[in-house]
Amino acid sequence: MKNCLVVIDMQNDFISGSLGSEEAKKIVPNVKARIEKAIKENEDIFFTKDTHYDDYLDTMEGKHLPVKHCIDKTFGHDICDELKAFEKNAKNIFIKNTFGYKDLPKFLEDYDNITFLGLCTDICVVSNVMLIKAFYPEKNIFVEKDCCAGTSIENHNSALSVMKSCHIEIK
Repeated sequence: MKNCLVVIDMQNDFISGSLGSEEAKKIVPNVKARIEKAIKENEDIFFTKDTHYDDYLDTMEGKHLPVKHCIDKTFGHDICDELKAFEKNAKNIFIKNTFGYKDLPKFLEDYDNITFLGLCTDICVVSNVMLIKAFYPEKNIFVEKDCCAGTSIENHNSALSVMKSCHIEIK
């Protein structure tokens, strides 16, 4: 069995920056412990990085969420300091300019068990999880709920409920 861990958007702007929250800050130690477990168990690790540019406010997302965040080559775009050292362990770091990374399925094709965690449960985590579920309905897909945070506690729980309804195992 081939296993991987997909770490979604654990970036400064989502933790302590322009879109940060106390809930996001609280999961960082859990995410760190889960990445350390993945390394110990020889799981392949992938990171995604939400990536925008100076024209962000002119994009569709920027019109709906007019808060500049994760602008390329800024501190807010970086993986948070507590997890930055793990970038060297990543099989790949995906730069994505929208919620789901459209090329992710081709990178996860050979995995039997795919675990997701990160930010935000109700936007980028659910988008990537459902993308993989659509491509690979027979794969084992997991979400580590204590390693995710949403735009609110209610939205986090709602996203977990939706994913569970679609046969994603919530751990």
